[in-house]
Amino acid sequence: MTAPPIDPLIGQTLDARYVIRSRIARGGMAMVYLAHDLRLERKVAVKVMHEHLAEDENFTRRFDREARSAARLSHTNLVNVFDQGQDLGRIYLVMEYLPSITLRELLKKQQRLTLDQSLEISDAILAGLAAAHSAGIVHRDLKPENVLLVDDGRIKIGDFGLARAVSANTTTGQALLGTIAYLSPELVTRGIADERSDLYAFGIMLYEMITGSQPFTGEQPMQIAYQHAHSDVPAPSLAGDFSTPALDNFVVWLTQRDPELRPAHAGEALAHMRELRQDPFGMPEALATAVLSGTVAPDETSVLPLDEFDDATTHLTPSTTLLDRATQTSLQSAGASPAAQTPSPSSVDLTREQGARRSRKGRITAVIITVLALAIAGVAFWFGQGPGSAVTVPEVAGKTMTAAQEELELLELVVATDECSSLEVEAGLASAVSPDPGSRLDRGSAVTLCQSTGPEMLAVPTLIGLSLKEAVALIEESRFTFGEVTDSRFSDSAADVVLAALDENDVSLGDTFPERATINLIVSVGSPPAVSGMSVEQATQALADRELSVDGGSNTEVISDEIAKGQVVGVNWLTDPVRPGDAVGLQISSGPELFEIPDVSGLGLQEALDTLEGAGFAPTTLVPEALRGLAQATGTNPAAGERVEAGTEIRVTSQLSL
Repeated sequence: MTAPPIDPLIGQTLDARYVIRSRIARGGMAMVYLAHDLRLERKVAVKVMHEHLAEDENFTRRFDREARSAARLSHTNLVNVFDQGQDLGRIYLVMEYLPSITLRELLKKQQRLTLDQSLEISDAILAGLAAAHSAGIVHRDLKPENVLLVDDGRIKIGDFGLARAVSANTTTGQALLGTIAYLSPELVTRGIADERSDLYAFGIMLYEMITGSQPFTGEQPMQIAYQHAHSDVPAPSLAGDFSTPALDNFVVWLTQRDPELRPAHAGEALAHMRELRQDPFGMPEALATAVLSGTVAPDETSVLPLDEFDDATTHLTPSTTLLDRATQTSLQSAGASPAAQTPSPSSVDLTREQGARRSRKGRITAVIITVLALAIAGVAFWFGQGPGSAVTVPEVAGKTMTAAQEELELLELVVATDECSSLEVEAGLASAVSPDPGSRLDRGSAVTLCQSTGPEMLAVPTLIGLSLKEAVALIEESRFTFGEVTDSRFSDSAADVVLAALDENDVSLGDTFPERATINLIVSVGSPPAVSGMSVEQATQALADRELSVDGGSNTEVISDEIAKGQVVGVNWLTDPVRPGDAVGLQISSGPELFEIPDVSGLGLQEALDTLEGAGFAPTTLVPEALRGLAQATGTNPAAGERVEAGTEIRVTSQLSL
């Protein structure tokens, strides 16, 4: 069994500062990782450009432009950008880490938002856009996927990957970039974008929040782009009883096909949005005036019906899309309107002019039909025999194995299963597919679907006996996560030496442990202070210096032949183990042990001497040894009954017995 390769960036450190912990999301241009900033000790999100795109100069310029554009902006409703660099052959961008869901995820969960939710989120989006517009930045890829709903209630706009400074001719270059469902008509037909293009995209988002669906749908990008160029966005109330007249007018104003008839910038739209939030059911006079001034005459251009297209009921996959130059030219040609005609007062001239007009209209209609026929033929070739006949490998991580296998088999792929470890996906669920999601494969190709076995079980290194710094480094090197020092205690080991390694439940580690799981440590604070021979005051201070307090009620007296009476012999440890902050008692010397002198008066002198010596004393006498058998003990000095130390000299008094 061979597990698919783990993301090579996980565990790496970019520029000796950003430690990559795990993957958060995958996008069309880059991968987003959760990382730890070693310098500032905080979590950050690191956006790393796909390796194959880093070789493309155009994409590199776009990525660099995102960093510079976003770094110019500082607003509570915009994602902050901290840093940008290049390391390990990768170009990366460092942003604030925001535990959140996207507006797209909220829409999928609720289908449509409440009126209050729609207005609150719209207010935040317009506030962020207003900050960008005032700084001269156009987002150009505004969509629900780029609106973050942070766990703490904040709402932020991110992903300025298509942003660029506003100029008199802010165009897309060789291709249109953005998500088709939110592209403005001027971007579709002329490739030109300014602040009003962002407001058009916002108007589509607001329509979607209110109704739960997009105003224009279709199976192919060209169908949706065609509708943006040639159809007016309907009022949200036409899709159901979800909107108000004022909100209808606001959406219609934002989504006028002629950009001149929209608000000039997000700041202007924000002012009207805040009036709407105060009273969404009324019609603010300023909004009514603004909408009235933006009224346009009906478009006289003939628009072909979309009956030739397939049923347009499905939503386009919400990802950034590129329209090539041929498609853009087709849309521009399809959008050309006949020149305005000036009627002649002569009936002959009028007849001639009408015939010419019909002839021109016929030619224009023929051109449009030809263009559409070529486009449809191109689409048919693309998806029939050309590159479009291939299928895109979907993302299946987190789904049940059954659901993931069915999804792959519906694409006519041959599925084999395997097992592999995964940090992100719960054991038993699908964790990965090989080739990677996003790969284009011919139908009938083989893919491997991997079932997660959870994090990989790794061998636990020996941590006990190492210094804290060495242990933390070894934990990270062994692909675990250091948690914290949960306990410090006195021991025979030096300070900061590891005494034990535990899991998050304070259980000792076994021989193996899950990858990236947290390891906590218990460390030594060194040996307790030596207080033997000190006075009570000195010992109390020495213990206090090591954060130990003396409980007088726990003090005891002990006999000591070495330590003078009143001095400290040792410590009574009241806890096991002993930690800084604990209380202890003192062992105080009562001096050496004393013994009672026995009464030897009346005994023979030699017997008296032997008795005292047997009691542990050092008896002496003035009687010569030769005469001791004739002498009798009469007393001792010190006297019998007194208590003295063992080994004390005892003088025996005596008299001769006749």
